[in-house]
Amino acid sequence: MTTFRRIHRGDVDAHLRADTGMRLVEALPERHYRQAHLPGAIRLNHDEVRSRAEQLLPDKAAFIVVYCASTTCRNSRLLAQALAGMGYSNVAEYEEGKEDWIAAGLPVESDPVPA
Repeated sequence: MTTFRRIHRGDVDAHLRADTGMRLVEALPERHYRQAHLPGAIRLNHDEVRSRAEQLLPDKAAFIVVYCASTTCRNSRLLAQALAGMGYSNVAEYEEGKEDWIAAGLPVESDPVPA
């Protein structure tokens, strides 16, 4: 059975501050990612994980934290399960997601809408 663990805001923030090499992955559609995402996050939807994960996340032993909008959003859980099933061995889900991060006043990044 493939598994992943849970991680909370304080630990995600600590990893970012310490620059531990954690890979943040947002599991939301592009428009939501462009509006605001956690610092340094990349975007990968659970329905495209099989075609894009190895390109975006070549190191299957890297510490990967996936998140989506909030505890009611299941995209991050689906993505974490898919990554674990593909042999990624150090996957964690930040279940509270972007809503929790922003509510705590932590920084986000945004990308301009393409022309």
